[in-house]
Order: sequence, then C-alpha cells, then structure tokens
Amino acid sequence: MSMLREVLKIGSFAVTAEFAPPKGTNMDHMRVCVSLVKGRIHAANVTDFQSAVMRISSLTACKVVMDGGVEPVIQITGRDRNRIAIQGELLSAGVLGIKNLLAVTGDHPKTGDHPNAKAVYDLDSVGILQAATAFMNGTDMEGNSLNGRVEFFPGAAVSPTWETMGPQIMKMRKKIAAGARFFQTQAVFDLDLLAEFRERTAGLGVPVLAGVVLLKSAKGARFMNRNIPGISIPDSLIDRLEAGEHMVEGIRVAGELIRAIRERRLAEGIHVMAVGAEERIGQILDAGGV
Repeated sequence: MSMLREVLKIGSFAVTAEFAPPKGTNMDHMRVCVSLVKGRIHAANVTDFQSAVMRISSLTACKVVMDGGVEPVIQITGRDRNRIAIQGELLSAGVLGIKNLLAVTGDHPKTGDHPNAKAVYDLDSVGILQAATAFMNGTDMEGNSLNGRVEFFPGAAVSPTWETMGPQIMKMRKKIAAGARFFQTQAVFDLDLLAEFRERTAGLGVPVLAGVVLLKSAKGARFMNRNIPGISIPDSLIDRLEAGEHMVEGIRVAGELIRAIRERRLAEGIHVMAVGAEERIGQILDAGGV
C-alpha cells in the first residue's frame, strides 16, 4: 500500500517534493537529489513533460526514484497521449509497483520547447482519474476485463485563488467523483487565502497538500507573477528577495510558509517545488522544521 496514503489516513503531516526528469539521459543529478531526501519525504512527485518541455518520461524517472529508496508519484498528462497510450502507461506503472498517481491535463505545447507539436487532450485530468478508477475495478475504460488489476492512490491538482476559488472547488468535486483521493495545490503565498480555501473545502473529506515553491530570485518571482496562472507572490516577499541573498532568503521564506501551514493546520501536508534546484529540498525542509 502507498506510504503517502497511509500517512494521510492516520492524520500525520505529509511531505512530498517535486522532481523534474532531465532533458537527456544523464540521471546522476536526479539520483543525488533523491538520496538527499530519502527518509525525509513520504513521496516524490515526478513531473510528466512539465511546461510542455520534452524530457525523460515520468514513468522511467519514477523507476529511478524507487531504486533510490523513495516512493514515487507518477504524473500522467492528458496533453501528449490518447486514451490507449494513457491506459498503457497506467498498466506499466502498476507492473513497476508505482502506487501513487497525479492526473493533470497539461499546458499547451505552444508554451514549451516544441511549439509545433500537436496536442492530443483525448482525456483531461478527470478522464485520467476515471481510467485509473476503472483499472482498480478490474476493467479498462471500455469495460473490458484486465488480466490482473492495479491499485493506485489517485490525486489531482487544484489552484486556490481568490478570483477562481468557486470554479476550482466545483472542479475538485468532479475530480473526487472521478476518483481523486488527494489534492496538491499550486504554490500558495497568501495564507489567509489558504485558510479560506480550507474552510470552504473541509466538507469534501479529501486531504490537501499545500504547494510551497522555492523563490530563487526577485526577477524569477516577478516572472512567475506575470506568466503562471494562479500564482500571486506579494510585493513584500519580492522586496525581501531583492534585499537579501536571493537563494538564502528564498529558502527562509519557504521554511516560514511550511511552519505556518503546519502550525495553523491549513493543509494535511505540503508539496515542495524547488523548480530546478532539487538539491535544495533538504534545506527547505530544515528551514520548515520537518
């Protein structure tokens, strides 16, 4: 059974972190980063062609994470595969013993490094969750029996912003109906917003991991504000980055957010996103006291 699922089931504070596979075949850095958090996180969420950039697949990188002694969360993106390929990927994950799944729809290819690639979007995140649920019941999406079933702890993403909180909660309900058993949020910097989100979703009965991202520079923070939907970094934090040593201050900010989320019980856990600086995840956990 999934360790992540067990931790959330007993009410312990869950800690996950995000790992992006390399663009190329050299896995040395990823292996080192995994070794640095072994025993400190409950699962490593491995991105699937994040930001529509061609990389090693989540499935292959999940095997590297498992070999390193850390439980993986495979991401499946609807953008790049039709339902036959998605279901085949899910079966392959089951054969490898991968228990956790995060279903995402995916950014359009025009935002990535192959802007002329054709988007598929045969299934969105809800459809991927439905496929995983069918598998756990012993059939494919068409109702055909499987020779051996798989077990997943399926999850999905949510972006709690002031402007779209109502529609996001409606989407959460659809994802729960499709099989989502946990949620991972976009990076959150406004803890009052997170508190309201928690209050409005308390009745859903599904655990939420609050996203905590490492801000590496003031310039990068401004770029995120301009270009990433759902991200709103306060000017006060950007000023802190500008005034101090950027990486050090970014780690300090992330640690403060983790401590506050835990102390105020604003989520059932955290999901740390170091965005290309995965070797810093341990330092972020140290700063957050977890």
